[in-house]
Amino acid sequence: MSEGAELLLQLKQRLCRSIDEAEAKLHSLSQDIWSCPELAYQENKAHSRLVEFFSQEEGWKVDAHFKLQTAFRACWSTKGSEQKDVVSVGFLCEYDALPGIGHACGHNLIAEVGAAAAVGLKAVLENTHKLPVWVEVTVLGTPAEEDGGGKIDMLRKGAFEGLDVVFMAHPSKEDATYLPCVAEHDVTIKYHGKASHASAYPWEGINALDAAVLCYNNLSALRQQMKPDWRVHGIIKHGGVKPNIIPAYTELEYYLRTPSRAELPVLKEKAERCFRSAAVATGCEVEVEFARNQYDNMLRIATLEELYEMNGKALGMDFTTDEDVLKNESGSTDFGNVTFVAPGIHPYFYIGSNALNHTEEYTVAAGDDKAQFFTLRTAKALAMTALDVLLRPELFRKMKQEFTEAKLKDEQNAEQFAKNLKI
Repeated sequence: MSEGAELLLQLKQRLCRSIDEAEAKLHSLSQDIWSCPELAYQENKAHSRLVEFFSQEEGWKVDAHFKLQTAFRACWSTKGSEQKDVVSVGFLCEYDALPGIGHACGHNLIAEVGAAAAVGLKAVLENTHKLPVWVEVTVLGTPAEEDGGGKIDMLRKGAFEGLDVVFMAHPSKEDATYLPCVAEHDVTIKYHGKASHASAYPWEGINALDAAVLCYNNLSALRQQMKPDWRVHGIIKHGGVKPNIIPAYTELEYYLRTPSRAELPVLKEKAERCFRSAAVATGCEVEVEFARNQYDNMLRIATLEELYEMNGKALGMDFTTDEDVLKNESGSTDFGNVTFVAPGIHPYFYIGSNALNHTEEYTVAAGDDKAQFFTLRTAKALAMTALDVLLRPELFRKMKQEFTEAKLKDEQNAEQFAKNLKI
């Protein structure tokens, strides 16, 4: 083993010990967030608890309300007077919950992973001399992943500028370096008709429910011409008030998903024709309101995934090889948008339970003491991966090159889909 490799191994071992030493306060942080679930953009107690945590940790500079009311930033740096390059590493914390079932997506554990990885990395770097670069460690508290896309709001405000690489990890029922996350955009469709008595003089009305039903059926008919990996799913949120009144107003909400953000405009254009043609057929007025933020797919960086898997296996992780899991394009996350700004990784981790996310059983599992071992193990693997990138310049350069190439490929795909849409 070379001298550099031996040093890196020793630093990783010290990093793991540092995280273990902080276990009690990290567990307390997670439990406090789990026990008081709060919805998107309203995570006031979770936000305050995280701000308090980093304010009490020595050496961190904390911006309590960074870009958004319930977002924060905590920074620490090794920077000195010597002329060296600066590498900025980011760890993300999420902490919003789901309506009705609390932390059924385990965001309390995401917050703990981000805090633990940052604290562990700082502990080892501040006692290491002759680093090849100056290092900045940044923790970003990112609200509203479940609804609204807080990271996208923060991106728009420049919160991720200057970061060279970004890390976070998400609870699941298996360990995986990557699970497919698709591009997604919410849309609300509102039909305005005219009320009248449904029995006495229905001809005086304009039936907004007919428009909603046609809209639904139009989309169902469209599915035959949709690609197999496109997804359109929705509900009628408002269908009228009483059977003897021709509905004057109806409202639907749909989620539109495609494997890549390059394809999403094509599906949106097709879906919008379905929305508007229903209005034409019934004589209704229509409002089509796309959500403020579109969730992007993730740009994958093989170097980061390979390093994370290597470090995870060294810690005893058993990564899934189930193809049904690894190829299942299911959910979406605003972390995808981040990966188009900086190289990033978003692995998934087992928490000691086979419960499925977004269930009451997973809420229980996310608050169980058993989840702690797996959560801190994940934080160690993330921080160890950060060490690899920081101390091995060839890996840092390779990561950056992959990122540049992935962005270029995405741009080329977007141009091709735009041409197809015009055709």
